[in-house]
Amino acid sequence: MFTGLSAFPLTPVTGSGIDTTAYARLVSRLAAAGVDSIGALGSTGSYPYLTRAQRAEAAKIAVDAAAGTPVLVGIGATATSEVLALAEDAQNAGAAAVLLAPVSYQPLTDDEVFGLYEDVTRELSLPLCVYDNPRTTHFQFSDELHGRIAALPNVGSIKIPGVPADAKARVDALRARILDTVTIGISGDAVAAEGLAAGCDVWYSVLGGLFPDAARAVMRDAAESERLRPLWDLFARHGSIRVVAAAATHLGLIGERVLPRPLRELDGAARREVIDTLRQLNL
Repeated sequence: MFTGLSAFPLTPVTGSGIDTTAYARLVSRLAAAGVDSIGALGSTGSYPYLTRAQRAEAAKIAVDAAAGTPVLVGIGATATSEVLALAEDAQNAGAAAVLLAPVSYQPLTDDEVFGLYEDVTRELSLPLCVYDNPRTTHFQFSDELHGRIAALPNVGSIKIPGVPADAKARVDALRARILDTVTIGISGDAVAAEGLAAGCDVWYSVLGGLFPDAARAVMRDAAESERLRPLWDLFARHGSIRVVAAAATHLGLIGERVLPRPLRELDGAARREVIDTLRQLNL
């Protein structure tokens, strides 16, 4: 399942919890659009801000609303015991795979991160995607560590951050360290076209979580990514989760206040800029 377009939707959160109706609507739109998989409870899905019960609820809603489209569920947490509990919840919800970042408070060593994945894969019956996201975890994977983790049972994909200018060399160096059965996926929408051209197998996409047709256009023609540059600039300035929340609200798919505090929605000039950019890009 770790190929093609993996679309990562928001998890709309109100003062009383997850907006289950809006969340199901977002997921069902993606299934109807024919995405290859749906990434529930990724970074755009606000997983670190939700309780275990809320995450279990979100996983079940996503699987039900996906109507057979494979759902990848984020299980990252600071304690291994909590990760294992979240993995059990994801499996019980019917997830097709799980996504795990090495979330931490104390800085982790390479051996501690390897131990996390070793402990989790030992108990796991689902495929696992390694989430390499140094911007949020502050942990830097080496290719050697990726190779060790990729050899563990049930590891099916590695979700890497944006690639440098020589993207092919980066992807080739990582691929030389991992099993042929493990795919490489690109995240960071602004550089997705470069990652795909360099040989990445899957795009783990924020854009795809709201605009799957636009994401597919980028996958067909790398020049389409440059056309979307104004949107990538907004992502860089405001954070993709805030921009996507403003866009989804403008489209009437979710309510006005949907980000878990302390996150704040865009207001005033910033929100108008998002709306103007959507109109400019015909999104």
